[in-house]
Amino acid sequence: MKPTIVLVHGAFAESASWNGVIGRLQAAGHRTIAAGNPLRTLTGDAAAVSDLLATITGPIVLVGHSYGGAVASNAAVGNDNVKALVYVAAFAPDKGENVPDLTGKFPGATLGDHLYEVPLADGTTDLYVRPECYHELFAADLPFDQSDLAAATQRPLNTNALTEGSAEPAWKTVPSWFIFPEQDLTIPLETFRFMAERANARESIEVSGASHALPASRPQAVADVILRAAAAV
Repeated sequence: MKPTIVLVHGAFAESASWNGVIGRLQAAGHRTIAAGNPLRTLTGDAAAVSDLLATITGPIVLVGHSYGGAVASNAAVGNDNVKALVYVAAFAPDKGENVPDLTGKFPGATLGDHLYEVPLADGTTDLYVRPECYHELFAADLPFDQSDLAAATQRPLNTNALTEGSAEPAWKTVPSWFIFPEQDLTIPLETFRFMAERANARESIEVSGASHALPASRPQAVADVILRAAAAV
């Protein structure tokens, strides 16, 4: 049985950001699901993905982009069907670490200076990337029409999700693969290298000239890594 591949989008994106990857995975014969990521709290987001994983029979390759990597790291815990984790320009936090801990660990992250806030009735705040900055800071290697569309359809990240620390992560027991961009302005390059080495990744691929929007801008490279992870299951 070929593994089912579950894709978890991150903040300031949505499930359709995986479209170019999905077609390639389906062509290779894999059932592929782009999970909805609520982007509300890390605990709640991981629970939502975990509930989805529990309905899948057979081996699973769980893939996260950006904040989706933190969600995947938590959602896979306790599910023996998850045989591989793939981090696509993604966070792989250790227990207690949150997004600011990792983005601030090394210099180079500038996206946080270009967010705008939407206060919510529950007292929390949703964060969006300013549309005029989206191309330069999030998706510089996408055509402008595609990045403008992504900016308009971006999903906000709640401040609770931003600041909540991770539980014990699955990458400590599940084999992992990492692919990340050389020119990411959201997560520093050295942070990616640090996380991949810490997780003892099976592969650590740096994509020259790529932006943070790796699933959309470099779908073939992303699909290739996922398929190698699936083949290793």
